[in-house]
Amino acid sequence: MNVNPRRPLFNRRPQSNIYRMFFWMVLLLGGVWLLQQMDKGAIKSPFEATATPTRSPESYIMEGDANFTAGNLNAAIIAYREAVRVDPNNAEIWAKLARIQTYSSAFLITNNERKARLLEALESADKAVELASDNSTAHAIRAFTLDWNANSNFHTTEEVQDFLARAEQEALLAQQLDSKNPLALAYYAEILVDQQKWNQAELIMEQVFELPEAAEWMDVYRVNAYVQETLGQYNLAISEYEKAIKIEPNFTFLYSSIGVNYRRLAFDVAVTRGVEAARPVYEQSLEYFDKAVQINEQIGVKDPGPHLSIANTYSQLGEFFIAARNVQTALEYEPTNADIYGQLGVIYFRSRNYEGSVLSLKCAIYGCSGEESCQGRGLERCFPDLGENPVDVQRLEISGNTIHYYYIYGSVLAALSRPAENRCPEAMQTMQEVTTELDANPDNYVDGRETIISIVEAGEEICASLASGTPLPDLSAPTELSTEADAGMSEATATSTP
Repeated sequence: MNVNPRRPLFNRRPQSNIYRMFFWMVLLLGGVWLLQQMDKGAIKSPFEATATPTRSPESYIMEGDANFTAGNLNAAIIAYREAVRVDPNNAEIWAKLARIQTYSSAFLITNNERKARLLEALESADKAVELASDNSTAHAIRAFTLDWNANSNFHTTEEVQDFLARAEQEALLAQQLDSKNPLALAYYAEILVDQQKWNQAELIMEQVFELPEAAEWMDVYRVNAYVQETLGQYNLAISEYEKAIKIEPNFTFLYSSIGVNYRRLAFDVAVTRGVEAARPVYEQSLEYFDKAVQINEQIGVKDPGPHLSIANTYSQLGEFFIAARNVQTALEYEPTNADIYGQLGVIYFRSRNYEGSVLSLKCAIYGCSGEESCQGRGLERCFPDLGENPVDVQRLEISGNTIHYYYIYGSVLAALSRPAENRCPEAMQTMQEVTTELDANPDNYVDGRETIISIVEAGEEICASLASGTPLPDLSAPTELSTEADAGMSEATATSTP
């Protein structure tokens, strides 16, 4: 019988299929081709991250200009720094960055901050001139930056003169490259003012206004206001600052400058006719400082400067409580700023809150931390739940801009000293620092030297009486010293911040 062979139920014999082999061969060749195209960059891997478009420098410039117009100079600086990062060989961008950095220094409080910002501006200006040595505006802005670096508050007399000489050379070179550049002429006039060549500066500004392009620049009106201000023409200065505001309506520096000029006018009235007669002019000053505060609030900038200006104005009016509150607001913005502690200490001193002045002035001239920092801000203690946190405050080195903090602190300690609570050792240490500073830098204290020495000698006399056991005068508070100190430092404090 015939038996059919069994079917391979579990094992099939290998069989080749020419169509299947052809399919796999095509697939293999396609894969090889795809890899080659990916290596060449003709085809992108689907697993690569999507490329992010790179912003053009022009977009950063537009952002920087918008922030400058809005009055947010720090944001403008950030935008321009991004622009030079993308296009590092663009001289125009470097020059604009230098201009903004220079102006932004006016919004800083301490000498160290201003010095650092101005040196950054000078580096930017140097780069602009390096990239475009034949560009008049680049040289003009470098002259402007050099001039603002010529500040005796943080440079020696020799360094100031060197900055001014270099600034003048740059301004003259800018004019050689373009005799009709309004910025070159205006900045040259500003340099002439700082060289005390006031009449020549006024003549240069007359030439500037003959140029049709002059009306486009805020800088031109600002410099002309500065010229008029140094000539004592405060009303004319205010008028010129108003014209500058029409070009840059959110530039708070201009509002503060007007406020300072009104305050100077008010001070003159107060000297001749009394504080109450000057009150309407003081109120005009406060209006402009308040406008600066409002602009900062609108753009979200926490700038202590306008609040300090308001405090200085109320201090001249004798309204020390509201003056202190404005300084405390400034400290909320910058709780580690030793100079603001010093200004609060001066206001406490003038309001005869001597114990409070000691706490604030100590933070300013010797530094403080922890609970002391909160007490230096006028608080009983730190309240972290309310945002009043302990901080570290670094001391202010003695200089022409800070010496009044030192001698007021020393005089208060001496006057409050009693046999049971002798504060004279610290007072004498502070007074010695004042004397050393006067001897080391006599040129910086030509005008106020005698007043400062009289305050130091009064404190030394008190401590000498205490040491010898001689009965002290009836000084429950340093009332005799307050009059001398007010005369010696009231205007210095008012001008240290606009």
